[in-house]
Amino acid sequence: MSGWQARAGSPFAREKQPALASKGMVVTNHPVASAAGAEMLLSGGNAIDAAIAALFTLTVVEPMMVGTLGGGVAHIRLADGRHVVLDGLSTAPAAARPDMYRPVSDTLPDYQETEGLENKVGVLAMGVPGALAGWCQALAAHGTLPLEEVLRPAIRAAAEGFRVTAYLTGAIADAAADLARDPGLAATFLPDGAPPAPGTLLRQPVLAESLRLIAQEGPAALYGGELGRALAAHMAASGGLITLADLEAYRVAERAPIVGHYRGYEVLAPPPPSSAGVHVTQMLNLLEGYDLAALGSGSAATIHLLAEALKMGFADRGAATADPAFVKVPVELLTSKDYAASRRALLREDAAQDWTPGIPPGEILAESANTTHVTVADSAGNIVASTQTINSLFGARFSIPGTGLIANNYMYNFDPHPGRALSVAPGKRVFTSMAPTIVRKDGKPAFALGLPGGLRIFGSAMQAVINLIDHGMELQDAVEAPRIWTQGHVLELEPTVSAEVEAKLTALGHRVQRVKHIGGGMGAVRFRADGMIEGAACWRADGTPVGLSGGLARPDVRFNPDVAQR
Repeated sequence: MSGWQARAGSPFAREKQPALASKGMVVTNHPVASAAGAEMLLSGGNAIDAAIAALFTLTVVEPMMVGTLGGGVAHIRLADGRHVVLDGLSTAPAAARPDMYRPVSDTLPDYQETEGLENKVGVLAMGVPGALAGWCQALAAHGTLPLEEVLRPAIRAAAEGFRVTAYLTGAIADAAADLARDPGLAATFLPDGAPPAPGTLLRQPVLAESLRLIAQEGPAALYGGELGRALAAHMAASGGLITLADLEAYRVAERAPIVGHYRGYEVLAPPPPSSAGVHVTQMLNLLEGYDLAALGSGSAATIHLLAEALKMGFADRGAATADPAFVKVPVELLTSKDYAASRRALLREDAAQDWTPGIPPGEILAESANTTHVTVADSAGNIVASTQTINSLFGARFSIPGTGLIANNYMYNFDPHPGRALSVAPGKRVFTSMAPTIVRKDGKPAFALGLPGGLRIFGSAMQAVINLIDHGMELQDAVEAPRIWTQGHVLELEPTVSAEVEAKLTALGHRVQRVKHIGGGMGAVRFRADGMIEGAACWRADGTPVGLSGGLARPDVRFNPDVAQR
C-alpha cells in the first residue's frame, strides 16, 4: 500500500487503466473522438491538429454536449514553451437587452429561471456561437494539417455512422420530450419515436454535408456563408435575435493564462470570463497553509478544508467571472498570497462556516454540466487542454433546419435580472467554470487536465491537482478519486467517500448530500521523467486515452530482398 493509500480516509478502487506512449496521447470522452485525434498524430500532425479533429468528431458522437454552434476555451502550450488561451465563448447578440427575460424569482434556487424557460429552451436562449471560430483559429495559427484533412474523421462518423453508447442513449432519453418537438432532432435521435438502443449504428447525413461545407469554406461557412444564412433565417422566422451581422462580427479572444504557484509547481489556467485561473489559484493559495498530505486523501479533515475553500471561492466568484470587457475583475487581489492568508485566518478547522465575499458581492449563477473536454499532447511538447459545450444537454433543444447543427443555450449563463454584473448586454461574453489546466514544474510541463461539469468544473480540477501534488497519486487514481463539491448550501459527496467520514463532516456542521457523481469525465496527461506520456480518463464518462508509440522506419531502411545487404 502506497503512502497516500495508507493515509486515505475513503479508499477506492480504479475502474479504468491508463495508457502509456512515447509519441503522443489523446484523451477524450468518446473512443471514436480519441481515435480521430490519434489519426491526426499518425498522419504526422501535432497536438493541435489532433485536438481539433477530436472536437469536430465529438460534435458527431457526443452531440448532446458539444457542437460547432457552441463555445469553449482552449488552453494551448506550444512546443517553444509559450502558453495561449483561445476564448471562443458565445456572446449575446446585438439585439439582446438586460430586461429581455422575465425572472420568476430573486432568490436561489430559482434565481436564474425565467417565464416560459426563454433563457433555456428555444431561439431566445441561443448566444452567438464561437466554437467553430475558435477551433479554426487554433488550427490555422498552431496546427500543421489542412482543415479538410482534420475534418475527415468527423465527416466519416457522420456519414457512415458510429455505434451508440449507453451514455448517449440515456442522454437522449433525458431530453426526449424537447427533442420530439424539433423535426430535425426527432428524426435523428428519436427514430420510431424512441432513443436508439446502445450498439445501434447512428448516421447523420445532413450534419455530414454541413461538415463538408466547413471543410471547403472554413469558418466563413458559418460567419457569413450558407450555414450562417440558414441560422439567421431561422432566427428571423422564429422570433430569435441572432443576425448575419452578429455572426460576421464575432471574434475569438486571445488571452494569457493566470499562473498560480503551489508547493513548487506553477498552475496555469484560463483568466476571466473563466473562473478557473482566478479561483483555482485562490483556493490553492488558501490550502497551501495546511499539510493535506499528512491529513490524508478523502479524510474528514481534508474534505472539510476543501469544502471551506470552495465556499470561500464561490463567495468571491460572482464579482470575478464576468466578461472583463464589461466588468473590472480584481484578479491580482484574489490570486495574491496575502489575500489567501487573510481568508485563512478566518477558517476554523473544527467547524463548518457560511462565508460572505471578501470583495463586493455579485450573483452566483448556475451553469450546465453538459460539456466535453479533450487533453492532447505530442512528443514535440505541444499540449492542448480544451473544454467545449453547447451548454445544456442538447443545448437549446432545437436544430437549424437543413444543417444538422444543434443550437447552444448559452444565454442561460447570464443573469436574467437587469442591473447586475452578470446581466445580459449586447456583445457580452458568457462567464464559465471551464478549467483546462496545465501544470509546470521547473519550467517544464508536469501534467494537463480538464473536465466537463458546469459549476463543479474548477473545484474538481483543483482537487485533481491536489491529488497529484499533495497526495502523490498515480494519474489514474487522481482522476478517479472521490470528489466533493459545495458552493455554500449543501456539501455533495460521491459514493466512495466513507460513511465514517460523512458522519464526521456532519458533526462539523456540514449539510451532507450523497450524489452519483460530481462533474463529468476528466481527461488528463502526465509527462514522466523517462520521456513517456501517460493518459487517463475517469469512470464518469466514455473517456478513452489513446497513445502512440513506435514510428517510421529509419531513413535508409527498406525491404528489398533482391538488393545485396551492405
